Amino acid sequence: HLTCTNQSNNTWRYAYQVINRANGVLKYIDEIEMSDKEKYKGEAQFFRALNYFYLVKFFGDVPLITEPTENMDNVFVTRDTEENVLNLIVSDLKGAVANLPATMYAANGHRITKYAAEMVLADVYMRIGQYGEAATLLKDVVNNSGHALTANDDLAENSAFNILRQNDDLPEVIWAHEYDGSISNTGNMPTHAFDGDAEQIFPGSYTLWVRTFGVNDRFLNVYPANDLRIQPNQFFHWTYTNPNNGLTWTSKDGTACNWYWFDEKAVLETKIGTKDWNFYRYAEALLSAAECIAQTEGVTAEAAGYLAKVQARANMEGKSATAIATELQTLSKEAFIEACWTERLREMPLEMKMWDLCVRTGKFPDISSTTKGQVTYVNLIGATNGSGATFKATDMYWPIPIDEIQRNPNLTQNDGYAAQ
Repeated sequence: HLTCTNQSNNTWRYAYQVINRANGVLKYIDEIEMSDKEKYKGEAQFFRALNYFYLVKFFGDVPLITEPTENMDNVFVTRDTEENVLNLIVSDLKGAVANLPATMYAANGHRITKYAAEMVLADVYMRIGQYGEAATLLKDVVNNSGHALTANDDLAENSAFNILRQNDDLPEVIWAHEYDGSISNTGNMPTHAFDGDAEQIFPGSYTLWVRTFGVNDRFLNVYPANDLRIQPNQFFHWTYTNPNNGLTWTSKDGTACNWYWFDEKAVLETKIGTKDWNFYRYAEALLSAAECIAQTEGVTAEAAGYLAKVQARANMEGKSATAIATELQTLSKEAFIEACWTERLREMPLEMKMWDLCVRTGKFPDISSTTKGQVTYVNLIGATNGSGATFKATDMYWPIPIDEIQRNPNLTQNDGYAAQ
């Protein structure tokens, strides 16, 4: 209960703090003499929309506030409909797309760009089933943004996935949370690549080692055996030898740990993590574009080509994207769309994208326990997760924070949760 309360409280509180600041910018910016006014207006539109989108996804109907809170008037706001909130989100993001610079994230001083706004707006459109509108935005990102997939230099330490793990500001990154050693570091994040036994091989390093996101073998069956991403030291790892002292760690229960999160310099030298957290990568733009085109036009050569680029990078047999695309075009529309979903699971297992996919599609991936790479999709409501719990309709949203209900008597609780 305490964990749930803290998590929901913080999500609600921090989102509305950002929204209030954005409301202030949008109310007063036209009264200020300044350069780049439209760019800053676009940034405010982006962050107001982004935070409302998170609130809608987590809580459903939420208070819709578009004026800054400057006094105690009208502070007890009722929940507005999810539809009305989404309408504001779409309007804001359209403004952000128009106002933000059409350049890459790293080239824009790590500030929000038009293409980041297009990715979020495409996510919104996909959530509400407007796949044609999403496809238009995603094609712009894919074809006009300058972003590109990171290439494999080899299929081992210099794979694309290890390059992504170790480096910031790559052309693949459309938007990331920037970290800095002297301003805002990643805290304990580097230790999450291991379990608690790792403390023994890293004496004098971090003091708390917690595998916060264990990946079970059933999920790992989402990968075929010849997929680069399931090989050791790509996305996951099971053993590690400290090069400074020769001591070896092995996962104590055989569960895969998160190699993709491992910041080696922080763990071995500085104890200060600085690796950026990628929110959107070009690979996701390709996968989303492929699905949206298929949803509206069928399995076209364009859609197959986009999906094939992601699959080809992970293929260890040297099969070209062209050859893979030819095979993909033989799939039915439904099978191709499900192939896009499966590739999302394989490409972004450690970037917190899975639940959004489940809720958006209403489907849950039933990964074979015996056949590697085999995934079927069942209805989310009624499906059983890896811990044995069955999803109910009331699980689709979090509870409205009880602290907020106590402060605001006009708030109501979501179905399935207590109001006090």
